[in-house]
Amino acid sequence: MVVKAELEKLDLHPVDVSLGEIHLLEDHLEEEKERELKERLNSLGFEWIEDKRSIINEQIKTAIIELVHYQKSPLKENISDYLSKRLQQDYAQLSAGFSALEPYTIEHYYILQKIERVKELLAYGELNLSEIAYELNYSSVAHLSSQFKKVTGLTPTKYKLQQNRKTLDRV
Repeated sequence: MVVKAELEKLDLHPVDVSLGEIHLLEDHLEEEKERELKERLNSLGFEWIEDKRSIINEQIKTAIIELVHYQKSPLKENISDYLSKRLQQDYAQLSAGFSALEPYTIEHYYILQKIERVKELLAYGELNLSEIAYELNYSSVAHLSSQFKKVTGLTPTKYKLQQNRKTLDRV
């Protein structure tokens, strides 16, 4: 809504504004208008991305965030198949491009997002660890706990006592 409002303030006509993407009715922006839009978005904490590989990486991150944080049913396939279908590209290419620009692999980013979701669910206190493990498609509570400790250095129980969550864009 914030991005759409900024576009409209600049007399631009958004066709679709979704997480990580803007589609405008205009085919081309005047240089001055584009510069002003970039500045406004930047001041709001958004980043303007034009390079193809960076765009694909952002699409990968968006797909993983939506999958982990917003999808209600557990993933029924592995993450590589899910991303290949969703982005309609070969996973090997997606993975190579992602790792070239990011300090971690797609799989590691997926794990980091899952751990952030576990932290969120622990903070809410509505689900026990077994229910959280099921919701996030872990094979067992032991697997979730082991992965959680590897990433955070704490067991889920100790973490719950401390509660140190990061915002999604800081993962």
